[in-house]
Amino acid sequence: MTCAQVAEDAKAEELVILDVQGLSSFTDYFVIMNGRSTRHVQGIAEAIEGGLHSKRIKASHAEGLEEGKWVLLDFDDVVIHIFYYDQREFYNLEGLWHDARKVEIETQ
Repeated sequence: MTCAQVAEDAKAEELVILDVQGLSSFTDYFVIMNGRSTRHVQGIAEAIEGGLHSKRIKASHAEGLEEGKWVLLDFDDVVIHIFYYDQREFYNLEGLWHDARKVEIETQ
């Protein structure tokens, strides 16, 4: 998954991909990660948007870029959540979607 590779290159932490097909009506995958600071979160989001834009893929919706606590990038089939680390624990998306299958992340 291109977005996961770009996120890893941007030093995203605790990257997880959840397959929510059949569990969600609005997307197929959640890609969840966190950053060390609000600026790092913003930088990861910008890197992912840039990396996918170069492949002519544009987010249909983005939220949280200014605050950098929880950035959501919606690419329709893939929704990316980039958290400041303490926000990730609070919202616990992995716990909410515990029935979702974790996807193995391919490394290059």
